[in-house]
Amino acid sequence: MKAIAITRPGGPEVLQMVERPDPVAGIGECLIAVEAYGINRPDVLQRKGAYPAPAGASDLPGLEVAGRIVAGDATALAAAGLSVATSCSESQAAEAKAGLAANKVAPIWAE
Repeated sequence: MKAIAITRPGGPEVLQMVERPDPVAGIGECLIAVEAYGINRPDVLQRKGAYPAPAGASDLPGLEVAGRIVAGDATALAAAGLSVATSCSESQAAEAKAGLAANKVAPIWAE
């Protein structure tokens, strides 16, 4: 999948498109095809090098995502195609996000 990574501390020019392995959802998790993600102040501070990410954290900004459920266990597959939003514990400025607890995503209802 394509993702945007923080390659080193600095300005916006340090954000680079990278390729990462396609994620796989585990038991009780869902895979979201990300259509939008949110960048907030901690993401900007991490990019600038002023707010260190926790040890082992992703180098991808974007803690909030919205998209459609495309895969997962039986619980998630029952909601396949549903538009959802969630706040992630790990950043994910990418095409897809796995490892989201299926019960931690909120549906986005159309008008």
